Amino acid sequence: MYYFVVFVVLLGVELLYFRVANYFNIIDKPNERSSHSRITLRGGGIVFYVGALVYFVISGFSFPWFMLGLTLIAGVSFVDDVRSVTQRVGLVVHFMAMLLMFYQWGMLALPWWYVVVALVVCTGIINAYNFMDGINGITEGYSLIVLGGLAYVNEWVIPFVDERMIYTMMVAVLVFGVFNFRRKAKCFAGDVGAVSIAFVILFLLGRLILKTGDWSYIVFLAVYGVDSVLTIVHRLMLHENIGLPHRKHMYQLMANELKISHVVVSLLYMVVQAVIVAIYLAMPGMHDLCFGGSVIVLGVGYVLFMRKYFKLHLARMN
Repeated sequence: MYYFVVFVVLLGVELLYFRVANYFNIIDKPNERSSHSRITLRGGGIVFYVGALVYFVISGFSFPWFMLGLTLIAGVSFVDDVRSVTQRVGLVVHFMAMLLMFYQWGMLALPWWYVVVALVVCTGIINAYNFMDGINGITEGYSLIVLGGLAYVNEWVIPFVDERMIYTMMVAVLVFGVFNFRRKAKCFAGDVGAVSIAFVILFLLGRLILKTGDWSYIVFLAVYGVDSVLTIVHRLMLHENIGLPHRKHMYQLMANELKISHVVVSLLYMVVQAVIVAIYLAMPGMHDLCFGGSVIVLGVGYVLFMRKYFKLHLARMN
């Protein structure tokens, strides 16, 4: 009954936000870097933040430092959806939010280089999530797989967080999916949505890794990770400024150059990540092997795909 009520509340919040977004013209206009062709409402992913807020209240204000960090990072991201925020301001707020999350983990007591590595990894993951928002269904679909895997570990392997936190976020993801996981999306998550769900998943994954000491759980984000890292490497090989927007991710080529339906692309990413998670969880004594094997297979697949289809992107740009 609790989750049904949460679903109804979040659905109401989403519908109310649509009225606000329409009134204030919070929209995403297609440009040469977009993977969509219709003007679409932006910021529908605010429901992810509201979902986390709902859990925060019903749990008796659990994880206050994490929630403060999420509020900061979601706030600056929402402002960026409405009107551009300078890169410097955004980066400072992101780092502040992540340090608050690290403090909630108890990680600041570890050697300083742990914090530096974690900042780099977390920044990369948040940016990867932000890039994917233009493909209908991919943000919520992929997040649902990751949250589902975390829920399984929490229930059957080792408890690391209140289960209501994971399931409440899954409900928020489903609510957003009602309006985004379709051929013609009603809304996009926007920076506020992509950054918020990435921050929540990072918090959950970080708690699990710190509790078990098993860094290979990062395999739950392997598909996004390999795609993002190799795309950066590819762009560096092309002598491009990796700080500028682009359309060179594998999923972007699938949607734009190969004209594959956004929903199909999202389902493909979901299935591949789900298979990886399932194999990983089915082989508890071989986590490192599963992690390494997944990265190698995904990496080879990425290279073969780009060798065959990247020429279509070059032809289109020329």
